[in-house]
Amino acid sequence: MLLTDGIREERLKALAGWTYDPDVRAIRRSFRFADFAEAFAFMTRVALLAEKADHHPEWTNVWSRVDIALTTHDAGGVTERDIALAAAIDAIAA
Repeated sequence: MLLTDGIREERLKALAGWTYDPDVRAIRRSFRFADFAEAFAFMTRVALLAEKADHHPEWTNVWSRVDIALTTHDAGGVTERDIALAAAIDAIAA
């Protein structure tokens, strides 16, 4: 179920670094690492988590930076699944 603007903003307060992108109706965050190997290791851990959750990020990687966008395409925007995956990704990055 699509989150209302108010609920989405409330949930984002608990997710440091995540912002809402209204152009693509997704939440976004950039992660920086020491080097490409560390960034790729992070992406591997996130990929395994995403497979288990059956909810996959849109992402790009340029050397030590990983940019992630989360949205639920079926719902047309951000849902609790995106918030939960963002929190799990943050736990991996910590």
